[in-house]
Amino acid sequence: MLHAVDDVSFEIGRGMTLGVVGESGCGKSTLGRVMIKLLEPTDGQIFLEGVDITHTKSSQEHFKKMQMIFQDPFSSIDPRKTVYQIIAEPLVIHRVHKDKLDRQRHVARLMETVGLASRFANAYPHELDGGRRQRVGIARALALDPDFIVCDEPVSALDVSIQAQILNLMQDLQDEHGFTYMFITHDMSVVKHISDDIMVMYLGHMVEKCDGDALFENTLHPYTKALLSAIPEPSLHKTRKRTILKGEITSPINPKPGCRFAARCV
Repeated sequence: MLHAVDDVSFEIGRGMTLGVVGESGCGKSTLGRVMIKLLEPTDGQIFLEGVDITHTKSSQEHFKKMQMIFQDPFSSIDPRKTVYQIIAEPLVIHRVHKDKLDRQRHVARLMETVGLASRFANAYPHELDGGRRQRVGIARALALDPDFIVCDEPVSALDVSIQAQILNLMQDLQDEHGFTYMFITHDMSVVKHISDDIMVMYLGHMVEKCDGDALFENTLHPYTKALLSAIPEPSLHKTRKRTILKGEITSPINPKPGCRFAARCV
């Protein structure tokens, strides 16, 4: 049997950011989707503010408090709808405003919050660049005033200059509104910039979790050391010794007991 995420336990403090890193296919996105009930867990428990929501129906009130910012701003928003319609959709579904004018004002405030000019309200996604599309996705996630937001590689599809703008926007929003983030990425430089704590995953398991600074200064797990050694060195005059992983990758189907990295441990 394949367990995409197995035996992972952690908590995130209110207003904090947990960075989740690891290679493609390690279970990061699956974990994020389970956290906000887009996927049902087969085992274990999920608590939101001390309340067990593992088997709670997704229509209940506290699910307004959990949202997701998706990876690809080009495929995660409906190309047939305008920016206004996309941002307003959660408000319509959850019947937040009975009055249409109140809904329009709410969307206008959200657009201003994420730095989208009002002239884009009637634009369609194909008329926007990647950075503006991701701002639309962020505004949609903020529409219901959530407490917890899963950010699934929200900048990986963007140019580096645009990445910095989106990351700064997300940090400003967190400072202003006290959002709690789970920030999923494969980019160690990005996770260092935005995270309070960092969790490293490998083949569905958590192999290391600690304070963000401690992870970079006192790495313990050999897989984490290999990830850090792969960070590009910007200086032409400095070199970093790469850790080359050898050995056979453990099969994720019916793996042996113990650490799933054991066969490649250096």
